Amino acid sequence: MADTRAGAPRPVWRDPETVLLAILVAVTLVLAVAPVLRLILESAFPTAGGGPALAVLSQAATWTATRRTLEVTLGGTLLAAVVGCVMALLAALTDIRARPALVFGFVLPLMIPPQVTAIAWLQVFGPASPLLKMLDLAPPIGTRNPLYSRDGIILLLGIHYAPLVFLTLRAGLRRLPRDFVEAALATGASPLRVVATVIVPIMIPALIAGVMLTLVSCVGNFGIPALLGIPGGYTVLTTLIYQRLAGLGPRVLADVATLSVLIGVVVFAGIWAQAWLLRRGDYRISGTSGEPPRFELGRWRLPAETLAWFLVLFTFALPMLAMVLTSLVPAYGVKLTAVNATLENYRFVIFDHGPTRRAFVNSFLLSAGAGAVLIALALPLGHFIARRGGRLLGGLAFAAELPYALPGVVLAIACILLFLKPLPLLGFGLYNTVWIIFVAYLMRFLILVLRPVVAAFQQLDRSYEEAAQMAGARFAFRQRTVSLPMVAPAAAAGALIVFLTAFNELTVSALLWSSGAETLGVAVFGLEQGGESTYAAALSALSVAVTIAIMALASLAGRRMPQGVVPWRD
Repeated sequence: MADTRAGAPRPVWRDPETVLLAILVAVTLVLAVAPVLRLILESAFPTAGGGPALAVLSQAATWTATRRTLEVTLGGTLLAAVVGCVMALLAALTDIRARPALVFGFVLPLMIPPQVTAIAWLQVFGPASPLLKMLDLAPPIGTRNPLYSRDGIILLLGIHYAPLVFLTLRAGLRRLPRDFVEAALATGASPLRVVATVIVPIMIPALIAGVMLTLVSCVGNFGIPALLGIPGGYTVLTTLIYQRLAGLGPRVLADVATLSVLIGVVVFAGIWAQAWLLRRGDYRISGTSGEPPRFELGRWRLPAETLAWFLVLFTFALPMLAMVLTSLVPAYGVKLTAVNATLENYRFVIFDHGPTRRAFVNSFLLSAGAGAVLIALALPLGHFIARRGGRLLGGLAFAAELPYALPGVVLAIACILLFLKPLPLLGFGLYNTVWIIFVAYLMRFLILVLRPVVAAFQQLDRSYEEAAQMAGARFAFRQRTVSLPMVAPAAAAGALIVFLTAFNELTVSALLWSSGAETLGVAVFGLEQGGESTYAAALSALSVAVTIAIMALASLAGRRMPQGVVPWRD
């Protein structure tokens, strides 16, 4: 019989903190570890349709797609690194004017979904380009669009992910020890010499992190290789998985699971390379960090500003202008004039086309719902990780990274394998419903909310919670009245990033959607693949407008938040 005397310890199962922690651990394992294990098991011991892994790995198409994946990944990463580094140095270390507007404009392509980026750039070139037709520069009808090629994929990957390198380097430059730079300048070193001999060596870890993030993102990108590579006959691993599953269905699940594991191997090879490169050097620094010094460019300021604005206009404004012009023509290939300009394409996708109407509603509810649920999960989980630590919780934090590190197509295959059959004991299934997409979003984007929440708890002085505990406040009351209000801005910022990412997401939902469960990314992709380029351009323009509006609101709200919560703000 349990001891009920006063002062006897309560059973573990009656301790609210322990029970809550056990629930959080179980939920995180289901969301983060279960899909990865199911994917590996299916590849090693196939139970669904398909053949053994060795048969898939012996096919020439597999290794052709792998080689091409590496080609566009390395090319896109190199281009993104060059452009991102140039922009980071100009924005963080020089006295160029209108810096907030430049940063906002340069980061926008990263917030735009890859399939919209591809559609926008396809309207810049080619014989049907309204922009080229207006300028009388359009090539003859029948001319192949140059973006339907390996080089086109590399160009768009580099443009799309250059802001990722930029944001990583800019965050590192904010922690640059000022006294190092000031000491170098005091000795008479020129700004260029200071950058080359002091700043660049210190920024190597941030540069490696940005490059590896870009590399992993390029490997898993689906929208750009699909819209440019499939028409051009240039297949990479993500599009090979999509084509096989779309053409043959669940009977090739074991085959695509093997291909997914192959992508995962490439991704984790990049992560291992990052850790190996960082271990090879000692990058520890000491000094007073803060806002980095602004080098005065003098007569070079106008050329530097011209270069910076050219990058913004080339990477964002030019393709968006071409896309908007396409959305205004009455039919694809028709020259746009003041007489025939029309909003009919917008009216059709908003009011007349059922799939696009459902896609707007589904994407809004899925992204907003995922953000809300992840806040509820990340706040208590972040508290335990930051306050208790230990191997279990440290491993749990690492496990939460796995679904986000995996390409979206790979996670989608794992979700199909997990939920193809009805759930045990419950008797109903998630496959071919909108709920499988929702669960996939929870898996993929958990870390986007958990990471800033853990960082916020680590920066929070424990004395506030300890004082409340000494006053007799219970765990739930302490969290609700002391801790959570202080870390809520970080959680809200993470949820905002989840919403922006999930609202136009395609890589996960491309393989999980079903009739009635379309998402915005799937609707745009389907219209473009079906030859309805004017409708696809109109729907893409609407999604970009929503994204920009949300980013603008976040920038305004970010003025009351700590630095770094809204990543594109100064």
